[in-house]
Amino acid sequence: MGNEACDMDSMVSAMTFAYFLSKSLDCKRMPVPVLNIPRAEFPLRSDSTFLLRESGLSQDCLLFRDEVDLHGLHKNKLLTLTLVDHNVLPRADTELEDAVVEVIDHHLLQRPTSPSCPITVEPVGSCATLVTERIAQKAPEVLDQQVAQLLYATIILDCVNMAPEAGKVTPKDSQYAVFLEKRFPKLPQRGALFQSLQNAKFDVSGLSTEQMLLKDMKAASGGDLKLAVSVIYMTLEAFLQRRGLQQDLCDFCHNHNYNLVVAMTISFIDNKEPFRQLAVYSSSTVNREEMSEALEKAKNPSLDLKPMSSPYPDVKAFIQGNTLASRKKVMPIITDFLKERERKVYQIGNIEDLDLDDDSNLDQSASQQCPEDAGIEDDGQVPPTPMNSLVEGCPLDNGLPKISPEVLVEKVSKMASMEDTSSEGQ
Repeated sequence: MGNEACDMDSMVSAMTFAYFLSKSLDCKRMPVPVLNIPRAEFPLRSDSTFLLRESGLSQDCLLFRDEVDLHGLHKNKLLTLTLVDHNVLPRADTELEDAVVEVIDHHLLQRPTSPSCPITVEPVGSCATLVTERIAQKAPEVLDQQVAQLLYATIILDCVNMAPEAGKVTPKDSQYAVFLEKRFPKLPQRGALFQSLQNAKFDVSGLSTEQMLLKDMKAASGGDLKLAVSVIYMTLEAFLQRRGLQQDLCDFCHNHNYNLVVAMTISFIDNKEPFRQLAVYSSSTVNREEMSEALEKAKNPSLDLKPMSSPYPDVKAFIQGNTLASRKKVMPIITDFLKERERKVYQIGNIEDLDLDDDSNLDQSASQQCPEDAGIEDDGQVPPTPMNSLVEGCPLDNGLPKISPEVLVEKVSKMASMEDTSSEGQ
């Protein structure tokens, strides 16, 4: 299972590693790749949907998080999890932790080591590089044209066409990109493939603000603070010029129970050098200022933030001088901020004798300023159903039924048969 952003790296790493396990191990249970988002949100991953089409794979064969009850399987002792492209589970999934049997990731290691859970964590540009390495070393016969194209495309996109100036590619990424090129000479030409994927990824035409935030989002929480960290594929100036943006951000937080949003924009100068900007939104001045201060004062790494003008009082905007600091490097800063904030709140709670009833009334009064603050507590309210403009009639309402065991087996069988058919056709 990949991370909750479910970008191309998470999708391909989960799919190809599950396929590798199914072909190389004598498994009593069929390994199944799980895409860690609701199916209704998948059309927003335009680069991933493009790659599947180009590789001859149908979305119907994929299994999404809202189609399988992982917690139910775990309670019945029927679940083992391999984490790819992340190494810790979010707070909502902490009870699944003892089901984790292996980790393959390229982010900062945040989980304790354990003899019962092998961990492969290296700071490469793409988790797909580590999956390619595992397959090449353990069962190279599993690789065919289709699997190779999935892995190769992901490495090329994650490493920004292997351009050193982007600060993503490592020697191991280059090694396994070349390995795939030599083994499968009919792979698409590197530059053309990257440009096609990049164009698909940055196509946000027709998307609402909510869809843009959901397109590539990770969540983090600590204490009473729950925030979204979204990558936005345009300049911050263009994003801030969207009509009614502050209200859109307020509605997004209310609908999804967040009280803060960090928007990290990325664009490219002459299609090569990345240009990064960052915005912090919250209707709470304290939350907005504390988060902004933590990002401005960060040293590992320094983001080199320079304030820029914002047309909205609840949005702080910055130019990010350190263009090599992607979200992968910013998330640990945010995690540390949340831990430190939670520690301070705990200490204050032990020292002061608080009148909880009076404080509750004060909090309730303050929450009237913006709906998202009330939304943190009002779990029973049903938000309006946003529509996905890329697919007519596809609501992002998590309304799909849970998948049955029979359908699950059928999906896995289809995936295996498609892979086998592709192999025979090479």
